[in-house]
Amino acid sequence: MLGEIVGLTVQVTDCDACLVYLIDQTTNEIVLRASQVPHAAEIGNLRMQVGEGVTGWVVENKSVVVLASNASADWRFKRLDPLVEDTYEAFCSIPLITGGEVIGVVNVHHREKHDHTAEEISLLTFVGEQMGGAIARAKLQNENARLVEETQEMKRQLETRKLVERAKGILQFKFSLTEEEAYLRLRNESRRLRRPMRDLAEAIILTEDLSRKSSDGVLIERDVEGD
Repeated sequence: MLGEIVGLTVQVTDCDACLVYLIDQTTNEIVLRASQVPHAAEIGNLRMQVGEGVTGWVVENKSVVVLASNASADWRFKRLDPLVEDTYEAFCSIPLITGGEVIGVVNVHHREKHDHTAEEISLLTFVGEQMGGAIARAKLQNENARLVEETQEMKRQLETRKLVERAKGILQFKFSLTEEEAYLRLRNESRRLRRPMRDLAEAIILTEDLSRKSSDGVLIERDVEGD
C-alpha cells in the first residue's frame, strides 16, 4: 500500500523523490516507511519527533507545506544526513489523514525549482486523505487478525493445559505418584521422545479411555454369561 502511495504521488507530481512517513503509535515518533529512492538502512529506523523539521510541523499542524525553491532555508527545515532528498531544491509535504487525525506524511522532492500548481496540491491532498483512510483500515485488519491469532493461541494453550492436567491425574492414580512426580514424568518422556507434551498427554488419555471401555466390555459379557 505504501508503494501505491509512492507510485500515485510520482504520477501526480513527476517528482524526483517521494518519502512516506507513518506515526509509530507506541512511541509517537514519525518513522520513515517507504521511499522512491532506495533507503534500505533508513526504512523503519529513521525517526523524528512530532514538531521536528517540516515533516514534524505538518503532523503537528495537520497542514500542507509547499516550498518551491531553496527548501532548506525554511525555518522549519531540518537536514537529515542520510537523505539525499534534503539537498533538493523544491519540497512539498502532505499529511496522511483519517478521521481528522494525522497518521503519517508524504514528502515530495524536486531537484530543481518547482512551482506546485493548485491542481497538483489539490490532487496530493486528495491522495493523502484517501490513502490515510486505506492505511488505517489495513492497520485495523492486521490488528484484528493479530487478536484472532492471539485468542486462538490462548485457546490452544488452555486445551493443552487441560489435557496435561488430566494425563497427570491418570499417572498419579495408576503409579501412586505425586502431582509433581507425574508432571516430571510427562515432561521427561516428552523430551526423550521429542514429542510435544500435548501429544503425549492425548496418548495417555486415549490409552486410559480404551482400557476402561475394554474393562466395561468384559464386565458386560460376564453379566450376560451370569444371567
